[in-house]
Amino acid sequence: MDFADLVRRRHMTRAFLADPVPSALLDGVLDAARRAPSAGFTQGIDLVVLEGPTQTERFWDVSLPAGERRDGFYHPGLLQAPVLVIPVCDPDAYVRRYAEPDKAVTGLGKGRDRWPVPYWTVDASFAAMALQYAAVAAGLGVLFFGTPEGLGGALEGLGVPAGHEAVGAVAIGWADPEAQVRGSAATRTRRPLAEVVHRGGWQGLDSA
Repeated sequence: MDFADLVRRRHMTRAFLADPVPSALLDGVLDAARRAPSAGFTQGIDLVVLEGPTQTERFWDVSLPAGERRDGFYHPGLLQAPVLVIPVCDPDAYVRRYAEPDKAVTGLGKGRDRWPVPYWTVDASFAAMALQYAAVAAGLGVLFFGTPEGLGGALEGLGVPAGHEAVGAVAIGWADPEAQVRGSAATRTRRPLAEVVHRGGWQGLDSA
């Protein structure tokens, strides 16, 4: 499929089959995320990959513990996803990179508080998006999601070093065609291009 078709076909899959994703196919998807843009080519993004129910359950045990809350979870098919990928960023890696001679003039190497935009979060988001597009191109379903409490507890339980952050998690697998449900946001319409694009400035050149 061409890129325009890929963008249109990407949507959130909320119910998965438990069938495993072949290793070679998954490696190709992960490699696409590895090639996402990286500020200063810091490469401060790592991918925590959980495959199969034994590994994914470690995530769900922290993020959605067994009990009343899990029993009432409105997307039970999500818990069957055979792969969970958590793009994790290391803010300190960016500070160190921008303290190097070729970047020191920016002043960003003096600490996280010097960054008007946290590019570690930007890069992790790029990686998550590349991961989704690659999975869809491979015929897989995807869901990017977070939790109300954040993913800190899950990261700690998975042994991620302190100080690292996650923007969310990506569930990957084969979509279950018999159990798909639309999210509540599906009732909202997409804003038209003419409303989203501001040519020449927010109000346009005519108002200058």
